[in-house]
Amino acid sequence: MQLRALAGGGAPLLGEPLPLELGNATYAARGLPLDGLTTPAHLGAWLRDVRPRLSFRLTDAQLLSCTNEDLAAARDLRDCIRALADAAVRGTRPLASTVAALNAHVRAAGRWRELSWHTEPAVIEKSNIQGVRRALGEIAAQAVDLFGGPDRQQIRACPAPGCVLYFLRQHARREWCSATCGNRMRAARHYDRIRATRPAR
Repeated sequence: MQLRALAGGGAPLLGEPLPLELGNATYAARGLPLDGLTTPAHLGAWLRDVRPRLSFRLTDAQLLSCTNEDLAAARDLRDCIRALADAAVRGTRPLASTVAALNAHVRAAGRWRELSWHTEPAVIEKSNIQGVRRALGEIAAQAVDLFGGPDRQQIRACPAPGCVLYFLRQHARREWCSATCGNRMRAARHYDRIRATRPAR
């Protein structure tokens, strides 16, 4: 099988930080909850689509060899991220078990930084884990930075009915996860105003 032949699970990619993108691999369509990561192939396709945003080269062979264990790790990490995003939106403290699970994902990546000095000094990210697990570890590390830093205050849950996506509110006017949700809500408000002004029959 070729990499481009991998059909994604349909999980939306909205340009959010990678942890929120993974969290949003649980989404809704027409009010029905959907899971964008139900098979190893879905995980491979999702990672293929976010691959340019990773700090290392994830090969086609690594993506095509996603296992059920990789899928279980990705789904567990996704659940941690969604629980942490929910706590951030509500302004509550997450369960200690959620925090511990996220930290376990970060430790599993076995990452460290080394100094390289050929012609100029450079810092190189190293890992004793490769492929899909390294990618998940990187996303987990980004989640630590996201939920442990000031951006946590800007995480929002999309208020559109039936939508279950999270986004990072990077400008004051942003209200929705996507233009689609915003347009749908504006159309619904417009319809409600028109209906309210019609005389009763």
